[in-house]
Amino acid sequence: MNRSTVLRWGLVLAATLASAFLPAAPPAEKTLILATTTSTQDSGLLDDLIPRFEKQTGYVVKTIAVGSGQAIAMGRRGEADVLLVHSPEAEKVLVAEGSGVNRRIVMHNDYVLVGPPADPAGISKRTAPESLQRIAAAKAGFLSRGDNSGTHAMELKLWRAAGVTADGQTWYQQTGQGMGQTLAIAAEKRAYTLSDRGTYLALQKKLGLAILHEGDPSLRNVYHVIEVNPARFPKVNAAGARAFADFLVSKDVQARIKEFGIATFGSPLFFPDAGTPEQGLDRRP
Repeated sequence: MNRSTVLRWGLVLAATLASAFLPAAPPAEKTLILATTTSTQDSGLLDDLIPRFEKQTGYVVKTIAVGSGQAIAMGRRGEADVLLVHSPEAEKVLVAEGSGVNRRIVMHNDYVLVGPPADPAGISKRTAPESLQRIAAAKAGFLSRGDNSGTHAMELKLWRAAGVTADGQTWYQQTGQGMGQTLAIAAEKRAYTLSDRGTYLALQKKLGLAILHEGDPSLRNVYHVIEVNPARFPKVNAAGARAFADFLVSKDVQARIKEFGIATFGSPLFFPDAGTPEQGLDRRP
């Protein structure tokens, strides 16, 4: 092998080794719009995860925390790149109509009925429908989010199961606000409300409200990540949406979700579910 050939191959090898240690090229479109629920924001989970994602990938995430219904509507209009939501029936419609793609399970927690520790309606140790029936019979104050969120959808489902028409009753009020604000108003009014466990645990020290009904299998609260369909909305950041969705279901992030909240609250706020069949959730915590 002559001198020039050796030199040429040496240069090729040097370039190859150098490229292996260069940082990944920054994304072409750096801004990523995430439409998600207030519970992921109010619980502090996004404050923990998003900086990790931004550092790893170079994307800058713009988070819009609203009810799941509003987040899904944003996806339907192509106003977000990726959704993290917990309203399964509405999510399935979004995907079926072609506005969302690659719906993947991320995690779950559950809903709890909270209220004044004295429990004036006596809902403790009842089923969820019985609890709501007792609240209605006692005309005890109940605060609804009334915002078309996943929590609101679950609440309406529970009222139907209880056979109670709450809307229009003097004891039933809608806040039109997110979970954290609704809990704060319920605490001020000493009223009952339905909350996801994660947001309640994150705020409980400020509230003076107690969990009065929990553990009902019908109160499971499942979160999915959905990419907005670039075939329908060419301007969405499809690469960023896929990167964020892959990040949420990755092994490291699922492990972080599993431990998030334990140090502060003594228990996790969410349970990781990536790769778990939906029907398998019934056998999980």
